[in-house]
Amino acid sequence: MHCLITGGAGFIGSRLAERLLEEGIRVTSLDNFDPFYARKLKMANLRCCLRSPDFRLVEGDIRDAAALESIPAPLDCIVHLAAKAGVRPSLADPGGYVSVNVAGLQSMLEFARRRSVPQFVFASSSSVYGVNPRTPWSESDHVLLPVSPYAGTKVAGELMGHVYASLYGMRFLALRLFTVYGPRQRPDLAIRKFAEAILAGRPLPMFGDGSSSRDYTYVDDIVAGFRAAMDYRATNYEVINLGNSDPISLRDMIRVIEEALNRKATLDLQPPQPGDVPATFADIRKAGDLLGYRPATSFTEGVSRFVSWLRTHA
Repeated sequence: MHCLITGGAGFIGSRLAERLLEEGIRVTSLDNFDPFYARKLKMANLRCCLRSPDFRLVEGDIRDAAALESIPAPLDCIVHLAAKAGVRPSLADPGGYVSVNVAGLQSMLEFARRRSVPQFVFASSSSVYGVNPRTPWSESDHVLLPVSPYAGTKVAGELMGHVYASLYGMRFLALRLFTVYGPRQRPDLAIRKFAEAILAGRPLPMFGDGSSSRDYTYVDDIVAGFRAAMDYRATNYEVINLGNSDPISLRDMIRVIEEALNRKATLDLQPPQPGDVPATFADIRKAGDLLGYRPATSFTEGVSRFVSWLRTHA
């Protein structure tokens, strides 16, 4: 079996690649090493993968036909993680987000069609739900009202996947990820940013009154969901939540990090940010039914594992 992971040098992609290599699956990783965060961090993510003869790294952009054509055939599955990430940065660069997240996905879908790749697994986001008062959020909530350019591009990606599944018989699974965290987490994401600030004695910017909540999901549980999606065969198109179904408030998140670090945070209170939503909460029954998905990592345990990693890698 041969799998292409786009964005394979990133947080989730590198951990998925390691799991596949452990199973004896060949992996090609495509990454453009976008300067959103440091190249050296992404290369560190790939340290174990690069030791495997079954791993190949292709440096290139998902919109670059020449880079795509250099990928060896045949391919059994594409896991598409490459994207411009983040709600707040998308407010400053909506055109860039559309170019990478929409046109880039279109490029990958065309590549998959030309190569007759049977399975395409797409990393969507819980942000597609927008401000949705019905909780927990279910895939059957068809009225999606995204409130950031980033979220809008993920909605567009899910719909484009349906087009290709319908026209060309390609199996397309969109996995809506709920606030993934853990070792190798991007430096801009809250748990890592907060932990590093506490360790450095810097004030934490806390947006809002601390009551906002997120359905934090440990990276290994997310990787298990992706691995199961790669083997899914029952239907040609599905949208599936991958979350923990246990929202944690911002104040509780800070408290758990403080306890794991055995240090107190200094809070810098800020107003709520445009594009942010007050809460996320995943209904994961469909993931359980279709993928056998059962998140196994509590938030306290996950933060403890993350802090152990951070102390040795910071």
